[in-house]
Amino acid sequence: MNYIGIDIGSTAAKVAVRGENTFNFVLPTGWNSKETTELIKAKLLEWGIKTKDKDTVVVSTGYGRNSVDFADYIITEITCHGKGGVFFANDNCSIIDVGGQDTKVIIVEDGHVVDFLMNDKCSAGTGRFLEIMANRLGITLEELFKLAEAGDLLPISSLCTVFAESEIIGYIGEGKRREDIACGVIDSVASKVATLANRKNLSGDIILTGGLSDNTYFANILSEKIGKKVTGIEDGRFAGAIGAAILAEEKTSH
Repeated sequence: MNYIGIDIGSTAAKVAVRGENTFNFVLPTGWNSKETTELIKAKLLEWGIKTKDKDTVVVSTGYGRNSVDFADYIITEITCHGKGGVFFANDNCSIIDVGGQDTKVIIVEDGHVVDFLMNDKCSAGTGRFLEIMANRLGITLEELFKLAEAGDLLPISSLCTVFAESEIIGYIGEGKRREDIACGVIDSVASKVATLANRKNLSGDIILTGGLSDNTYFANILSEKIGKKVTGIEDGRFAGAIGAAILAEEKTSH
């Protein structure tokens, strides 16, 4: 049997396969989730995995979960991320997921989600914000973090992406160093994520998932702002997909 979890987010589609085959892969979501779904189907076929097959069980989650027309089950991203958090940590953990367009804080106790909070009204504390700011500075996301580590904090006070971008344009006009601006950008995102996280009673192991999950620099800043150790997870961007794959297996065994 192959158990497949598909997490179609706003910027990336993550796929986790468990069972006879075990691997993960990611594809850009693009502008159309339906097209992304077809690309996923073709990629799985390269591995000899047919999506409509008695030996394959598929669970879809994320923003584009309803676009996966070959899914056997459609499950919310909170449930899938909770299950993925247990996979990476343990039955008692707190998950901070920084996605492309939203940030989620999920509390898991005894293997079950007991509380969560999501910020999907503003992109200022998300990966999309970082992409916009990196573009404004004419650098890649990877370069943004490298510059930030070498910079001195230049505060960015605006809570809105549009106004924050205006602040950065002002700093550029004043001739401020890119390293210092980059440091301010990362600190701004970490502050917004920490503010969201501190609205919940974080307990157990606190793990960082999403696109920034393997960024030690960001995890360390977040730890300082929250006042508790936040552990980055190497494959944390696949938390939702892995959780979905695990749920696919659980539903089959029941």
